Amino acid sequence: MDHFLYRDGALFAEDVPVAEIAAAVGTPFYCYSTATLERHFRLFDEALEGVDHLVCYAMKAASNQAILKTLAALGAGMDVVSGGEYARAIAAGVPGDRIVFSGVGKTCEEIATVLAGGIRQFNVESEPEMEAINAVALEMGVVAPITVRVNPDVDAKTHAKIATGKSENKFGIPISRAREVYAHAASLKGLKVVGIDVHIGSQLTQLEPFELAYRKVAELTEQLRSDGHEIIRLDLGGGLGIPYERSNSAPPLPMEYGAMVKRVLGHLDVEIEIEPGRLIAGNAGIMVSRVIYVKSGEDREFLIVDGAMNDLIRPAMYEAHHDIVPVIEAEPGLEPVRYDIVGPVCESGDTFAKGRAMTPLAAGDLIAFRSAGAYGAVMASEYNSRPLIPEVLVKGDQFAVIRRRPTYEEMINRDSIPTWL
Repeated sequence: MDHFLYRDGALFAEDVPVAEIAAAVGTPFYCYSTATLERHFRLFDEALEGVDHLVCYAMKAASNQAILKTLAALGAGMDVVSGGEYARAIAAGVPGDRIVFSGVGKTCEEIATVLAGGIRQFNVESEPEMEAINAVALEMGVVAPITVRVNPDVDAKTHAKIATGKSENKFGIPISRAREVYAHAASLKGLKVVGIDVHIGSQLTQLEPFELAYRKVAELTEQLRSDGHEIIRLDLGGGLGIPYERSNSAPPLPMEYGAMVKRVLGHLDVEIEIEPGRLIAGNAGIMVSRVIYVKSGEDREFLIVDGAMNDLIRPAMYEAHHDIVPVIEAEPGLEPVRYDIVGPVCESGDTFAKGRAMTPLAAGDLIAFRSAGAYGAVMASEYNSRPLIPEVLVKGDQFAVIRRRPTYEEMINRDSIPTWL
């Protein structure tokens, strides 16, 4: 469920007409709903009620300070994958003991910054990384809390580019070598093992892959404890999918996921961490765009809009589907038209949809790309020298620009001219 609904034929974001925001900030822009962000976080928190747990928002999904502050106020931890994300989390007021640092390429500089600022744990992805964290910790005279990310070789049954738990993926240590790697970790004086980490992918639409992976982790927990390791925490990653196509069956609900976690892992007496990103932010955001032209091709109609692949790259990168709806509903009874919906970037890949049935649209009409709150604004670029588009946060009948659109001059002035030119 989200809070982008029609009232008397007009699309609202909570209690604000989307057309009103468009008139104020221009198009294209992202719009997020506070009520949806809060609701989705609470669904996960309530799903694990009765179990010692922490919901760490995977902020790579959407990392604007206003979004982070909204979730931090509810008690969310943060899952970060870079020094920059760590800095954003700290700036948003999240304490270090609620921040988990994941990612395969942590640098020594990032490790030192995080150890100085405070961290809940490092999710270690490789033995060389483990050695690096140990060396930095010893140099600083501190002990770094770690989990080791194990790769359970489980098919997440998701898009190949967002699967992370198979043996050919770059993430984690083969679970078959876990006991050996944990024994080595225990010998390093700058580290303290606190648990196990696993994450098998993103946009999962079934619980079975999660359960397969978690059963392997449960078995490993028993083995490691028998080896003398104190396993007090299991980081289960994120990955639960959202319904991008409203006509399709919905993925499992957080409550169903939570019940499975309790059933599979509840006997272990461990703290559970989960790291949802997409399910919290995805349906909490839309991208709003305006039709520039309607162009008739030889065998199709093109809807040319002012949003582009640099603003929302998921369709070009992942062949991803987004429901696209008019901001003002058409009069009833009009026959739909099939459009190729495309942006103005000089790439054939700048295509959002092909042959999409829509109510008839004209130049100047507004459309909204649903489920655009995750991996939208954070993956945007200034390709074709198109400024990053604004982000807007709505709460009730209020809205605020939480990232403004830069001017051409601001974009150009970030360049530096060598003295010889």
